[in-house]
Amino acid sequence: MDLDLRLVRYFTVVAEYGNFGRAAIGLHLAQPSLSRQIQRLEAQLGVRLFDRSPQGTSLTDAGRAFLPGARTLLHEAERAARTARAAVQPRTITVGCAEGLVITAWVQELRRRHPDDRIRTRHLDWRDTRALAEGRIEALVAYRPLPFPTDGFRVTRLHEESRVLLTSASHHLAHEKAVSLRALADEELVACASTPVVWSTPKPVGDRPAPPPPAIDDSYEDKLELIATGHCVAIFPAGDRRAAVREDIALVPVTDIDPCEVVLVTRADDPDPLLGSLEDAARTLLATTPRTRAH
Repeated sequence: MDLDLRLVRYFTVVAEYGNFGRAAIGLHLAQPSLSRQIQRLEAQLGVRLFDRSPQGTSLTDAGRAFLPGARTLLHEAERAARTARAAVQPRTITVGCAEGLVITAWVQELRRRHPDDRIRTRHLDWRDTRALAEGRIEALVAYRPLPFPTDGFRVTRLHEESRVLLTSASHHLAHEKAVSLRALADEELVACASTPVVWSTPKPVGDRPAPPPPAIDDSYEDKLELIATGHCVAIFPAGDRRAAVREDIALVPVTDIDPCEVVLVTRADDPDPLLGSLEDAARTLLATTPRTRAH
């Protein structure tokens, strides 16, 4: 009999949780899909493995008999896989992350899937546009627009993020639950060419004259000062939470602006399967995590 190890693993997880709903969450699956997979395994074995009732899920006699062997089967399969991987030189990839993005969960999932490989991360300043081309990283997770030409690169869209307005805490829009672009009609908004951020042209505040607009060499913190002092507003991806730690800056969802895209960028001629696994890990986690929305 050819047993699908994936189905065997699903069985052991349901047995561990004693509940299809909690097991589905742990496996990053929809509960109906998990139920169908267990039914497939039961059909292959020709026995019923679980008793299902409103009070919960329990193993049948056949399920209790199958569980020790199932765990041994999975353990031996993993040991065989580790032995095969140990026979070759461990691979190393460095995943670059553009500022404002958090990819911790994706990289942790990739490390879980490839425990014998070396997976590193490097957070990049938006001006560090040559890291991928120069081989200092093998993959880049970034927002569109990208700050470099994409010829010779593979660009894969991962997901979309809504956007938020950043204002000073004293701004008249700071306490709104959400705003539209119409509320910013008196602001002169200028979109950045190489990031998804939109800045307003600085204005005077009271008797304080308008400072110069943000310069290329200004740090992120320098630019936040323009917002915190009320001279400027900006529109950022909702997932960029760096400004949220400041009590003098408010983040307000924007309802009628196009979302920004998060993409995975790799060299088009790089065949490393770890890169495909990174994309799959990101998509798997994104499918089971609520998308970033206005809230």
